[in-house]
Amino acid sequence: MKPKYIIIIVLTILALIIALQNQGVVTFHIFFWTISMSRILMMVGFLFIGFLVGLLVAQRSKGRSSI
Repeated sequence: MKPKYIIIIVLTILALIIALQNQGVVTFHIFFWTISMSRILMMVGFLFIGFLVGLLVAQRSKGRSSI
């Protein structure tokens, strides 16, 4: 078995363990809204938002370095 597949399997198992341990409901307040959701959904959402912000910052800094 290739090392790439072993790493993918291990990361998938770790993600499953994290998801199963974070099934609780978390409530947080943003301005006037109160949002309740699964903790793992919140973690994935914030991970996605962080990824998008990182991409935007990287694109912006690339544009400035070429000027």
